[in-house]
Amino acid sequence: MNLAYREAVGDMAAKPLPGSLRVNPRLSQWLRILPEGRVDVSSGKVEIGQGILTALAQIVAEELDVSLHRVRMVQASTAHSPDEAVTSGSLSVQESGTALRHACAEARAIYLRKAAFALDVPVDNLTVEDGEIVAGWGLRTSYWKLADDKLLDCEATGTVAPKASSAHSVVGTAVPRRDLADKVFGRACFIHDLELPNMLHARMLRPPSPGAALASLDQTVVRAIPGFVQLVQDGSFIGVLAETETAARRAVARLAGAAEWSEQANLPDEHDMAAWLKAQPAETTIVDQRNAATAKAGAEARTVKATYSRPYIAHASLAPSCALAHFDGTVLSVWTHSQGIYNLRKDLAMAFGMAAENVVVAHVQGAGCYGHNGADDVAFDAARLARESGGRPVRVQWSRADELAWSPVGAAMAIDLEADLDAEGTIIGWRHDVWSNGHTLRPGRAKTPALLGGWHLAKPFEPLVSIDPPMAGGGGSQRNSVPLYDFLSWKVTAHRVLSMPIRTSALRSLGAQANVFAIESFMDELAADASIDPVEFRLRYLADARARAVVEKAAERAGWGDWKASEGRGHGIGFARYKGTGAYCAIVAEVEVDVEVRVRRLVIAVDAGLVINPDGLANQIEGGAVQAASWTLKEAVRFDRTRITSDAWETYPILRASETPAVEVHIVSHPDCPAVGAGEASQGPATAAIANALHDALGVRVRDLPLTADRIRAAMA
Repeated sequence: MNLAYREAVGDMAAKPLPGSLRVNPRLSQWLRILPEGRVDVSSGKVEIGQGILTALAQIVAEELDVSLHRVRMVQASTAHSPDEAVTSGSLSVQESGTALRHACAEARAIYLRKAAFALDVPVDNLTVEDGEIVAGWGLRTSYWKLADDKLLDCEATGTVAPKASSAHSVVGTAVPRRDLADKVFGRACFIHDLELPNMLHARMLRPPSPGAALASLDQTVVRAIPGFVQLVQDGSFIGVLAETETAARRAVARLAGAAEWSEQANLPDEHDMAAWLKAQPAETTIVDQRNAATAKAGAEARTVKATYSRPYIAHASLAPSCALAHFDGTVLSVWTHSQGIYNLRKDLAMAFGMAAENVVVAHVQGAGCYGHNGADDVAFDAARLARESGGRPVRVQWSRADELAWSPVGAAMAIDLEADLDAEGTIIGWRHDVWSNGHTLRPGRAKTPALLGGWHLAKPFEPLVSIDPPMAGGGGSQRNSVPLYDFLSWKVTAHRVLSMPIRTSALRSLGAQANVFAIESFMDELAADASIDPVEFRLRYLADARARAVVEKAAERAGWGDWKASEGRGHGIGFARYKGTGAYCAIVAEVEVDVEVRVRRLVIAVDAGLVINPDGLANQIEGGAVQAASWTLKEAVRFDRTRITSDAWETYPILRASETPAVEVHIVSHPDCPAVGAGEASQGPATAAIANALHDALGVRVRDLPLTADRIRAAMA
């Protein structure tokens, strides 16, 4: 491939570096070309089941013109990886992938210049085939022969353009995910499988409720347990160290019976969360407005109103959180499935009064991650106990009850919508108010550590209240609250609730799921009010050609126009563009309703711009839609006035494999558009489509999630 077409010196040099190169400009942070014929790649983004390491390897192979098998993705660690903050918000391809595209394009140009000098030929005469650099006269060398770390020990300039999409041969092809084989065949690959020499096992004794204080603890009850090593108590932070996992579990169970706590009934009424949210102190901001005058046009104009809500939602990861730590007296090493290894390092250093360079945090895959679960908290537990273990490594695994009762949860939300309609039923005004706790409380973003165990110490760090990212970063409770529809006017207002009886933080899609559920349910209600087909009604207000395309594609593939109505069966549609800047996604759901709602089919159209791995994209969209079906039909954190009561699968049911719908994903390709986030794009549209299909089946509107049999009966009464 001719270098001249890839180099674009001029305007590019004056622009900011793309993606994560902005803050990690050194090429050697990203790449090493090794003499043995391999390319080692470091990314600050981590594998959490989304297939990102496969997609990034495809980008590297494409830009360097090497075979995919030569690319090795190195486990992320603060010891060597670029700092890319948190793997979240469906930004990995957008930020890390863009950085690697440009870093590899520049690395290729550097090696070609080196080869041209070594072969004494013009650089324009060189081509690359699987790392072999060939000149027009039969002369050749290779990346591997020229391999020299010094060549990439420089900062990116941004003056070398990546390949045009028309030249791609690896990007855009379906490649099997690299992480799946180990998982399918049960090989050791999760942090739960990690063992260190001379390792101790530990379990935590948690307070029974968020407001509990330890009154007394009989420590003697664990001393006779075979394998018991040590009990660590610091205020209400209580951990047991043992030689085996079994001994640690037995010790904690015995300690639990020997502990007395004082508790407070300070949780809200779970059955009236919308009213509770609206009654709390809140930080109110106008998110967005257009022609925000609220006066109705004409005497015949009227206003339609509706309120929607969702409960607190748990992460419900397949395996509870786990971490390992080792402290040698100077350096604290932590192995974790955290999404933000640098952020976690910052808070661990702060918590223990250490220099950040003396804390090393390495990522190991966990079994299920949908946002800010207990991974950071259990890392603090392991680190705190390792400082008491006499130099032995410590492994901490939470129990299922710990995970469901103590991990941060997705925030409960209440949404009021109003639409002003003219005499013909056209929407001329739109108002959206959302009440919710903040949607992020991740480590590394505050003046004190945002780690659960730090709040239980004898000298505790101050508990924090969750915040919302700004809209420029995708927003939190306000995410996807600004309509993509072309209404004449709108006003969107967010009320961040400042009382936080239950800890909330990032759960997949943040506020987008509830906001899209509300908007798209309301659109169906307005379509019915105007006696217009729901698909046609949406298209009337969509000028964005890419938005129209996914709505039309989903409807076409689902056979929307040919649907045959029958008793207890319904279909519905939901649409959104994730964050207003990410992937476009439209979903048609087909349901059957008997005693409960059963989702039979989900037909999905998605446009994510340049697609790196079509199979990976479809996998993410499908997984998000199935998870959304579980949220929509079943999931809600349960609690009384004192404590969370849904601390087991029996009390926190999720969608079973036997209840999973058939899913079809259709990709609307736009390879010349930038790659955008898609991993969380299907949550909101799937929820709305199911709710709208329920209404189509029964003729009743349920506006509060989940769509349980009790709520359906109440709506029909």
